[in-house]
Amino acid sequence: MNAEASSSLGHKGYDFNTPTPLELMGKKIGDYLDPFGVATSMLEAHMAWCSHPVELRRALSSLSGDLLALLAHVQRRAMGLSSEDVVLPHPDDARFSDPVWEESPTWDIIKEWYLAFTHRLQDMFFATPGLSDKERRRAAFWLRKWLNAVAPTNFFWTNPVAMRRCVESHGGTLVEGLHNFMRDVEAKNILMVEEDAFQVGKDLAVTPGKVIFRNRLLEIIHYTPTTEKVHATPILIVTPWINKFYILDLTPRKSMIKYLVDQGFSVFVTSWKNPTADMSNVSFEDYLREGVATSVDTVLDFCGVPTLHLVGYCIGGTLVSTYMAWANKYYDKDKMPVADWTLFTTLTNFSNPGDIEVFIDDFSIDALEESMARKGYLDGSEMATSFRLLRSNSLIWHYWVHSYLYGEPLPAFDVLFWNMDCTRLPYAMHSFYLREMYLKNSLIKRDHLHLAGEPIDLHRIVQPLYAVTAKDDHIVPWKQSYRIRKYISVKAPMRFVLSTSGHILGIINPPVNPPKRAFWASEPRNNEHYEDWLERTEKRSGTWWEDWVEWLKARGDEQIKALPVSSRKYPALADAPGVYVLEK
Repeated sequence: MNAEASSSLGHKGYDFNTPTPLELMGKKIGDYLDPFGVATSMLEAHMAWCSHPVELRRALSSLSGDLLALLAHVQRRAMGLSSEDVVLPHPDDARFSDPVWEESPTWDIIKEWYLAFTHRLQDMFFATPGLSDKERRRAAFWLRKWLNAVAPTNFFWTNPVAMRRCVESHGGTLVEGLHNFMRDVEAKNILMVEEDAFQVGKDLAVTPGKVIFRNRLLEIIHYTPTTEKVHATPILIVTPWINKFYILDLTPRKSMIKYLVDQGFSVFVTSWKNPTADMSNVSFEDYLREGVATSVDTVLDFCGVPTLHLVGYCIGGTLVSTYMAWANKYYDKDKMPVADWTLFTTLTNFSNPGDIEVFIDDFSIDALEESMARKGYLDGSEMATSFRLLRSNSLIWHYWVHSYLYGEPLPAFDVLFWNMDCTRLPYAMHSFYLREMYLKNSLIKRDHLHLAGEPIDLHRIVQPLYAVTAKDDHIVPWKQSYRIRKYISVKAPMRFVLSTSGHILGIINPPVNPPKRAFWASEPRNNEHYEDWLERTEKRSGTWWEDWVEWLKARGDEQIKALPVSSRKYPALADAPGVYVLEK
């Protein structure tokens, strides 16, 4: 077998004496026809099972047991007898929540057959013999996407709720569903919220402030103080450039920015430019130099202080982590401009990034680079589609059913509006990020990366860290984020926080009464496993925002008179939320 073809298809567990047809044409399929391994991963799993008859017989025997129990259940329900379901939907699966799926024998039987085969097939693909863990996860991922797509709830004639609503509305739901379908055809997307449901700067991102700095990559917004005195050490938040910054400034009730301002902090936030084709050569190093480093210098100069609190969210947190390693090498110890740093749902070790790894290998990156080379960027809709696929039931099929089959109007939900307000990513930056972070995991390798004239080593970081993760985060698994404790200096104090909910709502978690969420927060011990940390850490009701503010205030800086929102040296270039955030 050709070594290159074997590596590309990942046949590490196979013991074939002659190449298969799939192996012979695998590179062309992988490069051009199937860069994300949708078909090849499924075929490889089928071939692996066929080459392991003992394991296949054992799996089919388990399936037979399920089917016998299911047949007995079907017979009892068909005769009008009570019977407990053989297979229960997952607690988070809302597709079968309507009582008709239990009360009606016919629909209960359809549901049970679907769930029985779905659960057993997924278990089989996760346990496929002869494949690596990554190959099994990829095959199981694409199988799960197909099973989600063919669920009975997605089709009118197998969805009793859709048929009932159609009858009750005298066909009105079908008419509205057709209107919704044509709306989405025109938008070339399955919409989650109306495109004009909100207006940025009027309904969202309304916390008062001024743009005090602008370059080709970002605007820096300084928010108007609401207290007579403020903490001398300002906060600079480096937001992700995969989406727009106003996730941290939705409505006033949900705004983290407003909350921090009201707590007496001088708050500065980055608002990144939406890249165009002429920015294709903008690199990750440019984001480090002209983004974080420039922002830090600007905020310190504006406030006239030696240090600040630095915060990074998601990919912004990865950039902040890189900057912290760079700054600890670049600056003398007494000149370090960051007093402490905070990370929101951030990866630094990319060895196990969760479901998103199905899109990350040499073939898929080659395909993305070819596309980006033609346009100069990765279109935001492509990135959004990938993230929606990770949770296809809740982010795709839910809207398919409710918009087209039920004829419901789209909800006016601010988080969904933000989620669909996509941004582009420059070719050079995104290629570097995918290859060096996800593919090579270079950030955790000591002095492997060289950026802005310095070798990057996370172990040089000694400043206190406050790291926030989310229990149900499918983009940045919290157990992977926890591992940063291993890579920064043992001299760096660290407080680790695990919030309930996911990547967005775990962070956008304002104080409410009664509390909607909970969190765990404590200092990890050296070499402490995440399970041990979680077991000994008390679960607390409410939001971690209050814990974070206490941590920031404990840094011990003085109170000073609040600074004006702009100055002679840094005049107001625009009102918040600025102009970059409005670019489509």
